[in-house]
Amino acid sequence: MSSWRSWHRPLVVFSAAMAALAVVSAVGLVVDDRVLVGAPIWAKPFKFSVSFVAYCLTLAWMLTLLTRGRRIGRWAGHVVVLTGLIEMVIITVQVVRGKRSHFNTATAFDSALWNAMGMTIVVLWAATLVIAVLLLRTRITDRATALAVRGGLLIALAGAGLGFLMTLPSETPQAAGNFDAADTMGAHSVGVPDGGPSMPLTGWSTTGGDLRAPHFVGMHALQLLPLLLIALLLLAPRFARLRDAGVRLRLVRVAVGGYAALVALITWQALRGQPLIHPDGVTLAAAGAILAAVACGTWRALRPTAPARPSRTAAEQEPVA
Repeated sequence: MSSWRSWHRPLVVFSAAMAALAVVSAVGLVVDDRVLVGAPIWAKPFKFSVSFVAYCLTLAWMLTLLTRGRRIGRWAGHVVVLTGLIEMVIITVQVVRGKRSHFNTATAFDSALWNAMGMTIVVLWAATLVIAVLLLRTRITDRATALAVRGGLLIALAGAGLGFLMTLPSETPQAAGNFDAADTMGAHSVGVPDGGPSMPLTGWSTTGGDLRAPHFVGMHALQLLPLLLIALLLLAPRFARLRDAGVRLRLVRVAVGGYAALVALITWQALRGQPLIHPDGVTLAAAGAILAAVACGTWRALRPTAPARPSRTAAEQEPVA
């Protein structure tokens, strides 16, 4: 891995700023007892800042892998920083005002902020897509590393794209937290109002579908798939099978396929209005099929390959008279 000093500096600096904001938000969670849409008001900036730390540090590292289009990649990184900064400023301003940042169209000012967030999210997604295309065209010597980076980026783009589903007009007539249909545009939850009973820490609905689950899981493929490869490399000295580059490549293939299937499954579950922690029989059957496929793929990836049989010499091939 390249030295962190060669990483995209604005992305690193922005990550540091987001780490500081996470600390401030954590303090806010302790000292500020305000609740908005069923969650502590400082929960959103805390979760978003932590997510941006992981997201931007990963992109800062991935940009060092580019062998062509480095200037374009550098500018795409700048765009990610600028749009991320705008989004976090808006979220924090709305927290200070005691207002909802997402889906809030209650006043002209709230609507303008929400529209600005929508535009920055689209531009941030497009900048990440540019980085993904550049990495797809970059020659990365180790095939397992190439697959982990590219697979993680593409799944993360799909996960980020799921966020656009939340901006569609909600069919729920009344949202929790004193927001009626005229005050909001879009929702996190499917089949139930935002702000109802939810899981601890994540805030995902426990009574209906929640698009934040596949959005979160998909986006963090960006970190988890490269981390899996790093773990395989660290374990290689202790496990002989993992020293084989072909074995690592096959394991990463299984992980990418399994991860993509998982994101598709929980997206389907959420769109059916089903809570993540209360799957029905059909969802459990699909999850079992994915788990079985991953287990089988892992076994096949680790299975020793039979040595190639030596070819017969011309003399051996001659028929016996």
